[in-house]
Amino acid sequence: MALQPVILAGGTGSRLWPLSRELYPKQVIRLTGERSLLQTTVQRVTALEGAVAPMVVVGEEHRFLTKNQIEDLHLLADFRILLEPFGKNTAPAICGAAAYVVNQGRGGDVLLVLPADHLVLKPESFAQAVREAVVLAQQGRIVTFGIVPDHPETGYGYIARGVGNLVESFVEKPDLATAEQYLASGKYLWNSGMFAFTAETLLAEMERFAPEVVAHMTEAARKGKPDGLFFRFDREAMAACPADSIDYALMEKTGKAAVVEADIGWSDIGSWRALWEVAEKDSSGNAVSGDVILEDVHNSLIRSEHTLVAAIGLQDTLVVETADAVLVAPMDRAQDVKAIVARLKQEKRPEFHVHRTVYRPWGSYTTLEMQDRFQIKRITVKPGARLSLQMHHHRHEHWVVVSGTARVQNGEQSILLKEDEAAYIPCGTVHRLENPGVIPLELIEVQIGSYLGEDDIVRFDDEYGRLIE
Repeated sequence: MALQPVILAGGTGSRLWPLSRELYPKQVIRLTGERSLLQTTVQRVTALEGAVAPMVVVGEEHRFLTKNQIEDLHLLADFRILLEPFGKNTAPAICGAAAYVVNQGRGGDVLLVLPADHLVLKPESFAQAVREAVVLAQQGRIVTFGIVPDHPETGYGYIARGVGNLVESFVEKPDLATAEQYLASGKYLWNSGMFAFTAETLLAEMERFAPEVVAHMTEAARKGKPDGLFFRFDREAMAACPADSIDYALMEKTGKAAVVEADIGWSDIGSWRALWEVAEKDSSGNAVSGDVILEDVHNSLIRSEHTLVAAIGLQDTLVVETADAVLVAPMDRAQDVKAIVARLKQEKRPEFHVHRTVYRPWGSYTTLEMQDRFQIKRITVKPGARLSLQMHHHRHEHWVVVSGTARVQNGEQSILLKEDEAAYIPCGTVHRLENPGVIPLELIEVQIGSYLGEDDIVRFDDEYGRLIE
C-alpha cells in the first residue's frame, strides 16, 4: 500500500494578476524563492516517506509548462500528468485521479491530494501531519488538514473540530466578528483544501453523495488514453460531468470526515496581501522584488519584473510591474484585483490571457514590438527541440540567429544557420525550425503581413500532438 501524491494544478490565481495569467498561472510563478509553487510542492511530496512519484492533474493548455517545470527539478522520471479537457472544479479532478489509480489495481493506496499553489514553510511538521493522516485514511476516513489559525481571517472556510479527530462541521467564510469568535474558542481550524483518503474510500463516498460525478469520471478514466507521461481523460465523458468542488460534493455531507491539526507554516497566497504577509521585508516593512528604488515607503509590496520602479511616500500599497501591465492599489483592496481580471476577460484583452513571453513545449517566444502589419519576436528553442512543420497564409517571416545554431527547412531547402546569419520564409512556404545544438538557440523573427495572429498556422507534422497553436 503506497502513498500516492495527487497535485491539483488547475486554475489561474486571478488575484495575483498581472503576474498570473490564464496561460501562465500562479502555480508556475516564482513568488517566494528560486522555485515556483508547483516545483516546491513536488519537492515536498517527493521527500515524504513511502511516497511514489506524484500525479499532477492539469488542463491541456498547461501540460508542457507543467512537464518542463517538473523535469527541471531533476528529481524523478516516472511522474504522471493527468490532462483535463475541461476545468470542472476539484470534485471531478479528484474523482478522476482516484479512478485512474483504481484502474491500476491500487485502490487501497492512500491519495494525498494537494493544491499546487500553496506555500508550506515547515516541511517537517507537514511530513508529521501526513503520517497522522495516512493512519486515519487507512482506517477508512476522509481526512482533511486543518490549519491552526493565528489571526481572525475572513477569506478562508473553517472546520469545527468534534471528538478526537472527527469533524463536527464545515463553516463558510465568516465575517470579522465571527472569525474573532472562532479564533478565541480554539475549536476552529482553517480549511486548507488538502486531503488524504484511499482511492476506494473516496469513490465509495462520492458514489453516495455525488453519483453523477463518479459515473462520468470513472468513464473518463476508463476511456482515457495514455500519451507518454501524459494521460488524457476522455473528452466526451468529462464534458457530461457536473462541475463541483470536493467540499460541496462530499466533505460537507460525509460522516467519515476527520481532521488533522497542521501547524505547517501554511498560506494559500490567495492575494497580493497574503504574499506580502509571508514575504521577507525590509526595516520599513516593505516586500521588494526586482529593480526598485524606494523613498519614504512603508508596509508595501513593490515588485518589478522588467524595468525600474521608483516609489515615494507610499503606505500600505501594492505596485506590481510586468512588461505589459502595471497594478497599483491599496493593500486592503488586494482581493479586488479579480474585478480587474473579470473586465479584461470580458473585453477580450490579451493581458488576461498571456504575457509578452509565451511558453511552448519547444521553448518560448517574446513579443518585442507589434504593429498593424508587422511584429518582432525573440524566439528561444531548447537544445534538441524543433517546432512543427508548418505554413502561414498571411505572413512572411525573416529569421536572424543571435546565438546558437538553427536548422531551417525552407520549402525544399534545408540550411544550417549560425550566429548573425539569416533566412527568409515567404508566405505559403512549408517550413520548420530546429535547434540541433547543445545550447539554447535564440533568434529574432520579423513577421510582415496582413494578418499576424497565432491561429494562422497550418501544421503538417508536430511531435507534441498539437493541431492548432
